[in-house]
Amino acid sequence: MKKVMSLMLGAGMAVSIALAGGHSIHWGYSGEGAPAHWGDLSEDFVMCKMGKNQSPIDLRTDKAFETDLPAIVFSYHASSRDEVNNGHSVQVNIEPGSYIMIDGIKFELKQFHFHTPSENTIDGKFFPMEAHFVHVDEKGNIAVVALMFEYGQENGVLARFWNGMPERAGDHRDISIPAEEIRKLFPKNRAYYRFNGSLTTPPCSEGVRWFVLKEPVTVSKKQVEQFARIMGEPNNRPVQPINARVLLK
Repeated sequence: MKKVMSLMLGAGMAVSIALAGGHSIHWGYSGEGAPAHWGDLSEDFVMCKMGKNQSPIDLRTDKAFETDLPAIVFSYHASSRDEVNNGHSVQVNIEPGSYIMIDGIKFELKQFHFHTPSENTIDGKFFPMEAHFVHVDEKGNIAVVALMFEYGQENGVLARFWNGMPERAGDHRDISIPAEEIRKLFPKNRAYYRFNGSLTTPPCSEGVRWFVLKEPVTVSKKQVEQFARIMGEPNNRPVQPINARVLLK
């Protein structure tokens, strides 16, 4: 249950922390609620400042350990249910029935959401946007597949979610995009980098399996600007120290 609650928070549910002065503060990406202060906003967020396996990270490819990583088996069969502006991102919730298989474990796709610019970087390079596909197994363990976007042609699948995107925090709309279309978001080459990390939003819970796809897909500058305008500010947590972790490729 604790990890399920962490997933809800990691998905960007608005959290208000009461302060001694009688007012409340929301975690966010600037001001008093910025990432540098997350660990001090609540005892529940202590991992944001004390954790040793935090996400995102800068993936240094020359230091990655090359090994025979198994393919991630994508079995996406369910359509989207709705699209929510939760104040921290735009999140697409998925009907039951889509999952990945990795490490012999089935992780069900719950939702995907977006960050601009990217949270993870590759050899110090930021991408205009990054999507996180959040999966959960029957024990509440989390696996995130990260997809990078680079500037190029308009992304036709994204256009279906962008057209009518909820513009205010708390707004949502029902939208049923079939799994066939959602699968088209991914590149043909699904080689990836892997590391152990955390949620990139409070409470920054660790033990999250991260899979960052090597090959980006395209997004138009106009599409990124539309998302950034709705968010009102960048919604990416700064990269965190890799510490003793091993990056696999």
